[in-house]
Amino acid sequence: MSTLDWLQIGAPTLDRPFGLALWPIFSKCFQAVRPYKPEHFRFEPGSTPMASIYETGGFLIAYYLIIFGGREFMKDRQPMKLNGLFKIHNFYLTAISGVLLLLYLEQLIPTLFRRGVFYAICDYNGGWTPQLVVLYYLNYLTKYLELLDTVFLFLKKKPLTFLHTYHHGATALLCYTQLLGHTAVSWVPIVLNLTVHVVMYWYYFQSARGIKIWWKKYITMLQIIQFVIDLGFIYFASYTYFSASYFSWLPTAGICAGEEFAAFAGMAIITSYLFLFIGFYISTYKKPIKKGRGRATSALVEMKDEQLPDIKEVRRRLSGGQLSLAQNTGVSTGKENGTANGRTARSRKA
Repeated sequence: MSTLDWLQIGAPTLDRPFGLALWPIFSKCFQAVRPYKPEHFRFEPGSTPMASIYETGGFLIAYYLIIFGGREFMKDRQPMKLNGLFKIHNFYLTAISGVLLLLYLEQLIPTLFRRGVFYAICDYNGGWTPQLVVLYYLNYLTKYLELLDTVFLFLKKKPLTFLHTYHHGATALLCYTQLLGHTAVSWVPIVLNLTVHVVMYWYYFQSARGIKIWWKKYITMLQIIQFVIDLGFIYFASYTYFSASYFSWLPTAGICAGEEFAAFAGMAIITSYLFLFIGFYISTYKKPIKKGRGRATSALVEMKDEQLPDIKEVRRRLSGGQLSLAQNTGVSTGKENGTANGRTARSRKA
């Protein structure tokens, strides 16, 4: 009887932290789809699927056209009841996030214990191994599956908010830039994000089943903590890279692996997430802020409930803007007094 070389079980060790070796199982599944081992995968722009800016940009443009076009399509229709599909969607995203998280941890735990955190986030051999690269790519592909979250929203006639639509599109773009930029620190935000997604999609799955969950607000708190930790690592890796490369008179820990454009993209996008999610938390779970709050705070809080305008609302706002401009400049638009040709209508009571 032949033994299953891909099934390795035993006492937990540093190289097999869960007792069951996950990579051989993953490799077996991967080779059932692709004719090579996963560690032989290479992310090659122009060759690998979804590895060019044209594919990524085109897909994201299509995403926004579909969700806003779909919202217009659904405007005069009844909301669809998609609870069964919604449960399936959230369940498989929970499972995918959980499996990827365990695979990441299996790869990272030995490196962290043997070589330390700096090696793991700044050295190509620490944070950009062949095993991690294929996991980075698979995590990137899941971001396109997550775009279906928004499809469910417009089909069920739920509001499309700025936070939701921006976050989903920007995350796919972020993952693409980090793959293109070979940033060794990528695993930190990915591992934390997968942890959050296991909890979050499990929550949505249970809610779709009609189970009331009392810890919903702690998901948002977990997301905020995630972004704070992300930025701590990303800003450190970026600082030590730029200080070592251009400002040798500054204290530095040495060069970190990755391209400069990817560092700027990571810092900008995740910083924006932090501020937006803080605003979401304040406006959702805290008491209303007293009158007299600053403009920045007001805008941040109101972002949570800001729904992206539909075509009718855009036209209304543009029309209102033209009227305001005419009033400020003294030019008549013909609409101030309800006339079509711009002549002033005399009041019947005059």
